This record gives sequence, C-alpha cells and structure tokens, in this order.
Amino acid sequence: MLISGVQKFTMLDFPEHTSAIVFTPGCNMRCGYCHNKEFVLPSELKKISSSFIDEKIIFNFLETRKGLLDGLVISGGEPTLQRDLKSFIEKVRNLGFKIKLDTNGARFEVLKDLVESGLLNYVAMDVKTSLSRYNELVGPLIKVQDIENSINFLKGNRVPYEFRTTFIKEVHSTEIIEDIKKLLSGSDKYFLQSFRSANTLEEKFQCYNAFSKGEMIELKNEFAKFIKKVDIR
Repeated sequence: MLISGVQKFTMLDFPEHTSAIVFTPGCNMRCGYCHNKEFVLPSELKKISSSFIDEKIIFNFLETRKGLLDGLVISGGEPTLQRDLKSFIEKVRNLGFKIKLDTNGARFEVLKDLVESGLLNYVAMDVKTSLSRYNELVGPLIKVQDIENSINFLKGNRVPYEFRTTFIKEVHSTEIIEDIKKLLSGSDKYFLQSFRSANTLEEKFQCYNAFSKGEMIELKNEFAKFIKKVDIR
C-alpha cells in the first residue's frame, strides 16, 4: 500500500487508544479548504513520491510497538482509494493492533466491506456540507448517493464511529446547517471543527472566515438536540 507519511505516536486521534498514524496519498475530492494538498494533487504527489514509505518499514515499526501502542489510524488523502487497503489492514490486525479509518465516505462499498469483514474498530467520516451542495464543494466526480449511503450505514451502529464537519462562514449557511442537522440526526457522535484559512488548496479560501468561538458553541448546542454526543475541536 502507498504510504506518504507516518506519525509515530498520538493520544488524540483514536478515542481511548494510543496509536500511530499512516497517511495514504491521493484523494477523490477537491475541497478548496484542504490543508493537505501535497497528499491530494497529482502534481504535488509527484514531488514527494520518492519519499513514500515502504509498508515493510511500517510493519517493522509496528513489531517494535507491540504492547506499547493500541492501534493504527489510517488517514489520507483518502485511504479507500488504495487497492490493497484491505490486505494491509488484515496484516496490521494480525499483529494485534486495532484499526481506526479516516474517510470521506465517497467509496461506500469499500467502507461497507471493511466494516462487515470485522476489520475496523472505529470510523471517522467527514461530512462536508449538505447533500445538495456536495458536488459544488468537493468536485463533480463524487456520487452523492454514496455519501448518503455511508452516513446511513454508519448510523446503523455496526462499528463505533464519529462524523465531523469543518465549518466555514462563507460555505455553511443557516439553510445548509439545518440540512446537516437532519442528515445526521440520531447519530452517536459529531465533532464541529474550526476552519483555518492558511495554506488552503484553493487560494480564495484563504480569505474565508471561521465561525467565532461563541458561534461554534451555539452550533454545538443546536446539534446536541439531534445527536447523542457533540463537541468542538
């Protein structure tokens, strides 16, 4: 599996577990506010492809962390684009580590297969905006039905999960926020993330604005009426 980066230790990314993180290159979305363009754009990926990490190095590292780390987070980019993701996860699980997957939910069948195969211990899915505005924000290649299917599948509680949204004033209108509330109503866990305008994939987003701390608290309280646990990151 292609691995573009690694973080050897975190206590924040995998709830209740110590873990490492591996990052996979490439993404099927083009969110203008993305901060990881080096993992997304083909032109940028070419520049760093010589520094991609052989998965053998990752497995050697994990061997030395048995009993010290609980799990591995697989993030991106978008990990479900990797053809050998499933076999990679199987190998990691065989070493005794739990798996958390970060995903945009656009490859529903891949997500469904991994969950139903019992390979995932936790899933974090980004919900970018309302379904009606998805393609406008992330690009025309995404099938919105797959996004909705992934959301509804995770809401079925087949695996512990969370949804998360980065809120941007110029993107998330009152109408869109109401649509997201309806879309995620009944979910277990939801995180509101603050927007950062530096180093965005599209330059125009560097002029966009985050919601204030007070506004984020108001949003949290509103979502908490529909979702079991809501917090701000």
